[in-house]
This record gives sequence, structure tokens and C-alpha cells, in this order.
Amino acid sequence: MIIIESLSKSYGSHKILNNINLTFKKGTINGIVGENGAGKTTLFKCISGLENFEGAVDYNNKTLKNVTGYLATDLFFFSKMTGHEYLQLLCNARGINDSNIKESNLFNLPLNEYAENYSTGMKKKLALTGLLIQKNEVYILDEPFNGVDIHSNIIIQEILLKLKQLDKIVIMASHIFSTLNESCDYLHYLKDGVIKNSVSKGNFEAIENDMKGDGIDSKLMDILT
Repeated sequence: MIIIESLSKSYGSHKILNNINLTFKKGTINGIVGENGAGKTTLFKCISGLENFEGAVDYNNKTLKNVTGYLATDLFFFSKMTGHEYLQLLCNARGINDSNIKESNLFNLPLNEYAENYSTGMKKKLALTGLLIQKNEVYILDEPFNGVDIHSNIIIQEILLKLKQLDKIVIMASHIFSTLNESCDYLHYLKDGVIKNSVSKGNFEAIENDMKGDGIDSKLMDILT
């Protein structure tokens, strides 16, 4: 279980996250939704150990970043490194020596080609494959469905289901509400750096309505009529 207590993050005088309190249980998929600039990516970086912050993040008294796979929105690949070499690098980072990279190629990527030349969707699929090969305990996925084809979206949905069955913790953001509704057990609405609402499956409509904003219907009518 991940327990986040009073997490706050500021850049100078600008506060990005303010007193975040969340709990993520094993075997659950947790969605974080919010407008652009709400603080989702910053929250993910704090949980992953990539940013300093005020407050506490506890995971069974373990160092969370050592067992977490973080899929960022902006991916980086070293120049002249093939897809296979990239996956091998991630294995080496976790001390994994017995992984069969070729058989782990779920998305049928051209692993002998340079990763920097991949399309946006291919890069995302390569990065996700690397996180899976690492056999992480926690997966933080920032917009995993963006930029990938329909067939790959189906595979990613299957991956999420399997991670849940394996008792992993999944935390993800998406602007595609239907994918969150299909995949998530819990949904948390982050607005202006604050968790405005948290609901369990079956009650996601409450957050969807919150996100529409006050007066949106009348504003639309003013524009369209």
C-alpha cells in the first residue's frame, strides 16, 4: 500500500501541489484526472522519487523509486541506441540477467532499429515494454494511451488487467475518460494542485460532472446559438 500524507510541492513562490493525501492499495488501478496544468505530472514525479517535496510517501517502508516503473509523457532515448539495447539497459538497471527480450516484445517493435527514429507511439510502447520487463511492483503511467494505435490500446488494456491480477499498484492519468472508466477501480480529481474529489468505480460520473465545470451548458449554448 502506498500512503501519501500532506504532500506539497512548490517551485519558488508558485505552489503546484497543496496537501495531497491519498492511499493506493495493491491490486488496484487508480486514475488521476485534471485539466492541463493541474499538477498530475508533478505528482507522479514526486511519488516516483524524481522530485523533492514536503510531506511523506510511504510504501511498506521500501524505497519506492527502486520498485516503480514510471512512464513519462516526454520520453528520452540515447542517440544511436537500438530498441533492444534500450530494453537491456533497463534490465541492467534492475539487475535482471535472465530476461528474454525478444519474447517480451509484445508490440512487435523493430528492436534492431534506433529507438530515436521510432514514431511517438512506438517510443511509448518501447518504454512501457521496458517497465514490464523490469517486473516493477508499482506502475505510474502518464497518458499511456496517447499516441498509440487502436490495436495497441487493446493490448495496454490487457496489460493493466494483468497487472491488477498480479497485485501490482497502477496509477495513471488519461484525458480519455472512457479508458479510465473501463480500467480504473478509483478515480481522483486533481484541480489547482488539490484533490477535489475521490470516488470508487460506479461513481465516476460524479467526477465527470465536476470536470464539466459550472455553467458549461449555458456557455455552450451562447456559443452555438
